[in-house]
Amino acid sequence: MDSLINYARTLPRQRPRPVAQVEPHRPEAMFIACSDARVSPALLTGARPGQILELRTVGNVVPPYRPGRCCSEAATLSYALGVLAVTDIVVCGHSHCAAVGIMRRGGLTTATFDTWWWLTRTKGRARPAPPPATPSEVSHLHAQLDKLRSYPAIKRRLAQGRLRLHGWYYDLSTGGVSTLNPDDNSLGPL
Repeated sequence: MDSLINYARTLPRQRPRPVAQVEPHRPEAMFIACSDARVSPALLTGARPGQILELRTVGNVVPPYRPGRCCSEAATLSYALGVLAVTDIVVCGHSHCAAVGIMRRGGLTTATFDTWWWLTRTKGRARPAPPPATPSEVSHLHAQLDKLRSYPAIKRRLAQGRLRLHGWYYDLSTGGVSTLNPDDNSLGPL
């Protein structure tokens, strides 16, 4: 923690301009990623502050759309589309995802009950099984994209051509980022 505090203390000296001159918040994209500390959307994309709007959840989970039952993820999606007018949403899964492992193993323990509950209640519709060489996290990533498509504002913007959805997969062991083919479970070059 000391290194984080020391860096934060030097931040005012590192700012390129006073806060009063900062541009309006107009992110190019929304990035939905796992809350795993090894996954950093800004590092993966090289984004500068304000360039991407980040939504971090355990397992990069997007809850199903439920009218009248708001949650922080749905509120953030609504804000991104309605106020910030983002035109691209990236959902980024990753290898060695403990959350997906909990779902796969049914890892209910006293220590992980809330996580297990969140993951099983927001699981989504399963996709066809991926080829054996494809990690199980890819199927989970497909499910999150499917749930995004069920939100009326997203469905409408997709139909109007005003929004694009992207599925990315980050391999922690190689540092490589792949893109998800929207038609099947294959991963390809970004």
